[in-house]
Amino acid sequence: MIAVDRITKTFGATCAVADVSFVARDGEVTGLLGPNGAGKTTTLRILSTILRADGGTAKVDGLDCARDATAVRRRLGVVSAGAGLYPRLTAREHVFYYGRLHGLADRVLDERCVKLADELQMHDIIDRRVAGFSQGEKLKVNIARALVHDPRHVLLDEPTNGLDVIATRAMRGIIKSFRDQGRCIIVSTHVMQEVVALCDRIVIVAKGRVAADGTRDELLARTGASTVEDAFVSLVGEGS
Repeated sequence: MIAVDRITKTFGATCAVADVSFVARDGEVTGLLGPNGAGKTTTLRILSTILRADGGTAKVDGLDCARDATAVRRRLGVVSAGAGLYPRLTAREHVFYYGRLHGLADRVLDERCVKLADELQMHDIIDRRVAGFSQGEKLKVNIARALVHDPRHVLLDEPTNGLDVIATRAMRGIIKSFRDQGRCIIVSTHVMQEVVALCDRIVIVAKGRVAADGTRDELLARTGASTVEDAFVSLVGEGS
């Protein structure tokens, strides 16, 4: 389980996150839904220990993301659409590189490579250099290296950004498989279709604050709206 309690983060005069709280449970997909600049990525960076919150706490399985950063990283797989890959390395070499950073032995990495290639349907690219890969193929490598240490929790920041329809459908299937495996998944997105298709719970973020938190049905009941999009607009306003 991931628990965020009143975290804040400022950059100079800009408040990126203000008093954000929510809980993401195992076996569920929790969506962080909000417009660009709402504070979603900053929140994920605090959870992934890249940034330290100025106030409040963020915990993964009870471990504080600031005080127990190394232990938290062992429990997390982080997938970002903007994460760079090394064009001269093969997909397998990426997985091994990240696995060794996590202290995994080569024997274990061999087994993990086979398992990940099966799960992500990437046997045809596993020994190809990344240079020239499509966006969907790059995303598979990104996911594989994030999962090499078999984390219980997965953070995905705009995971379908730049993907075509086929790759987007494949990504959704992968996220659903994470949920079926009992993992705790947080997906940050501004795409309404992603939320409707994937999320068990929705945390709506606007201007660095949580505007609402609940299931789809709870948000619809709260606003009296007939769609998640209408509920979102009702809660954050047309101009957000």
